[in-house]
Amino acid sequence: MRNVNNIIELKSTGLRAQLREAQEKQTLVRLWRGNMEHGSFCGYVGGVGREFFLLWVVGDGISYEGMYVMRHRDITELESPDKHHVFFEKALALKHILPRPPRGFPLDNIRDVVQAAGAQAHVIGVHVDTEDESEVCYIGHLVSLEEDGFTMQELSPDAEWMREASFFGWDEVSTISIEDSYAQALLSVAGPAPTLLPGGPDFGRAPL
Repeated sequence: MRNVNNIIELKSTGLRAQLREAQEKQTLVRLWRGNMEHGSFCGYVGGVGREFFLLWVVGDGISYEGMYVMRHRDITELESPDKHHVFFEKALALKHILPRPPRGFPLDNIRDVVQAAGAQAHVIGVHVDTEDESEVCYIGHLVSLEEDGFTMQELSPDAEWMREASFFGWDEVSTISIEDSYAQALLSVAGPAPTLLPGGPDFGRAPL
């Protein structure tokens, strides 16, 4: 049985304080976004801003699975510490895996998040809201920032670079992932991106 004393039902405004405490104490946490997916995320909090927080994610295979920048409002449940944290911490130490989230990563608004993520990694994952409240992920290289959104050169699920940039509005982005293993695998297979064709951004996207 899960220790109910460690479960924080997020009905109050104390979420940011709980995440900051987990960051300060380097506590391994687990969180759920019940309205968006069935699974959970496990990892270390790497930063907390007004709208977003950064999680250095640990996978079930006791491996680094990238960093995810998520919105506070999407969290429905937080377990701090994760009920299996002792095992996870020992296994990570045996594998010489040490959490190294970037310092000073901006997390107050989505524009700063996207800009910093694009500077951190050659390809990023852009997760957008859909009408049924689930997420769709697009992976690619950040090309430019605009007033109402940004453009990205996408990678298809077959690791093929798109030749036209895709446009994303700021208000449709729910999560940004950095250095996740799937995106890195796509990049390894695809190789360097070709030059974009001239013209405006393409609104036909290649969801993963």
